Amino acid sequence: MMKKYPANSPEAMARLLVMLMMSDGNMDPREIDSLETLHIYEALEISRTRFIEVLHAYCNDLSDEADEQGSIKLVDRQRIDDLLETVTEPKKQLLVATLALDMTKADKVLSEPELVIFTRMLSRWHLTLEDIEAAYAR
Repeated sequence: MMKKYPANSPEAMARLLVMLMMSDGNMDPREIDSLETLHIYEALEISRTRFIEVLHAYCNDLSDEADEQGSIKLVDRQRIDDLLETVTEPKKQLLVATLALDMTKADKVLSEPELVIFTRMLSRWHLTLEDIEAAYAR
């Protein structure tokens, strides 16, 4: 059972980014560095320490979901949907989707699990790449 955070909270938004970071089973140091360079902590209004706490809680929740063989499904549609439902404000959804896109570009590789989660995020939240571009043209 996943830890509960208040809807639309910085922690709920951070956990979606953590899920994306962990989805390919490989925590790339560049992804952590990108959190600083992309000003993700400021954008989410969360401290670095609190973000790391959310990361640890997510990893603990995942390990609690392991089956008898110790296998963990890093990309689970129900978990993805459950976590996406924790961010309901359209402006915050757009922010998280934008940060997710920026993060996935940080390591220059969009892995299949990242793509699955990002695509689901856009679909569930009725967002397009054009929406992101229009809102956050850089």
